[in-house]
Amino acid sequence: MWNIFITSFFTFVAICIKMKLSAADDCKGCVQLDSYSFDKIIPKFKAAIVKFDVAFPYGEKHEEFAKVAFTTRDSFDLLVAEVGVKDFGNKDNSDIADRFNIKKDDYPVVLLFIQGKTEPHRFIIKKDTEFTADNIKRFIKTKSGVYLGLPGCVEKLDRLADQFKTSNDKDRQEILNKAKVFQETLPEEHRTAAKVYVKTMEKIMERGDIFVQTEQTRIEGLLKGKLSNDKKRSMEERRNILHSFTRRDEL
Repeated sequence: MWNIFITSFFTFVAICIKMKLSAADDCKGCVQLDSYSFDKIIPKFKAAIVKFDVAFPYGEKHEEFAKVAFTTRDSFDLLVAEVGVKDFGNKDNSDIADRFNIKKDDYPVVLLFIQGKTEPHRFIIKKDTEFTADNIKRFIKTKSGVYLGLPGCVEKLDRLADQFKTSNDKDRQEILNKAKVFQETLPEEHRTAAKVYVKTMEKIMERGDIFVQTEQTRIEGLLKGKLSNDKKRSMEERRNILHSFTRRDEL
């Protein structure tokens, strides 16, 4: 009887260790934070995206968050981290969850911390927003200003879009001219994206900033319909470019 107990105990421990290692391995690039390291590490980055979850996370949402870590691995301004919260034993890290009013029933909860700001932004799944890597990255990019290259986007044109959305009409015309000149220097595979940036700037100058919102709504509607894979990818890339023109206070 005692031997059976010992064998079962060590089997249980081995499974727990394997799950923990597997969880870490499944989220390459994620920094595992706890009650002791959280406040030491978070403030050191321009932005930190943190997922609060069960101690051994799994499933589609965990996999999507892992994609965020993997695809942003070259961004030194952004920390991608996880906090595993236990509701048993010593209840590790439950104090951090309590601090940000995070409930177990809401897991996984994703918070974005901005350097110098006391309150984090919470990634909220809306009617037309799914828990995907691209949506989380758009959320980070819009709220923090940290540059993250989304599919279909061109970094220099993203920088010009960022200037464009906060400029007056005179400066906007100059930025539009720069975008047109830069468009001609791009290789063929980036010309289609560049045309979207230029066209968006022209439409905003013609119709006002409301164009971005109405165009986003139109594209979201199209994406809900039946599209070929190529058309869907094209619409998603166009949506990513439009997010470059979205002001931070609009999300």
